[in-house]
Amino acid sequence: MNDPTFSDRGRAGARRSRTSVLDPARYAVYLITDNPSRYDGDFVEAVERAVAGGVTLVQYRDKESDGRRLYERCLRLQDMLRARDVPLVVNNLPGLALAVGAAAVHVGQDDLPPEAVRRAVGPGLDIGWSVRNAAEAAAVDPSLVDAVGIGPVYDARGTKADAADALGLDGLRAAVLALPPGLASVAIGGVTVERAPGLFAQGVDGVSVVSAFSRAPDPAAVARGFAAAAVRRPSVAPRRP
Repeated sequence: MNDPTFSDRGRAGARRSRTSVLDPARYAVYLITDNPSRYDGDFVEAVERAVAGGVTLVQYRDKESDGRRLYERCLRLQDMLRARDVPLVVNNLPGLALAVGAAAVHVGQDDLPPEAVRRAVGPGLDIGWSVRNAAEAAAVDPSLVDAVGIGPVYDARGTKADAADALGLDGLRAAVLALPPGLASVAIGGVTVERAPGLFAQGVDGVSVVSAFSRAPDPAAVARGFAAAAVRRPSVAPRRP
C-alpha cells in the first residue's frame, strides 16, 4: 500500500459534518498576542503594524487581564481587526468570543473540551484545539473542531511555561498526517521566520507566532517574512518516508 499523502491523511472514514467559518488560507500567518505588558508600547498598535505586514489571523491571548479590562482590551483589538478584514480568535473563553463577535475560540487539552465549547458557542463560531502529538491529532473530532494547533514544534517555554516537550519536524509531520481530513492545521512553538519554510514543508496550513512578533522592533517586517514563506510553501507536500 502506498504511503499516505497530505491529501488523504487522517483516520479512515472520518468525515466533517460542518462547514467552518474560516477558510484554511486564513491560518497562513497566525499571530497570537502575548501579554500586553510585554510589548514595547501599546499592544493593539503593535498588532496593527503586524497586520499591515501580512498577518492573516489574530488570536487574543492575555493571561494578565481579567473581567472588564479583559473585555475592553479584546473589544479594542476586535475593532481594529474588523476595520482591516482580519478575523479574531479568542483564547480559551467562549463567552468573551461571543461577546466581541469573534470568528473562533481556541482551547487546549487542559481547557474546556470541544464538545462543551460547541454547546456554548453554537454552530456560528469555529473551534480551534491544541494537540501535542500524532495520537492526539488522530483523536480530534472533526464534527466539533475546525482547526488544530500542533506543537510545540520547538521549545516554547519562553512564552508558555507549561509547554510540552518539543515535537520537532518529524513529529509535526506525523501529527499532520494523523489529522482527520478537512481541518486547518498550524504549527506552534518556537516559530521564527527562518524556521517557517521547514514548517510549511510538513503540510501545515499556517504558522502560529507569539514572541517573534511581540518582541520585534518592526512587527510589519516580521510579518512580511512569514507571508513570503507562506507564498513559497509547497503546493503538494512530500510523502511520508
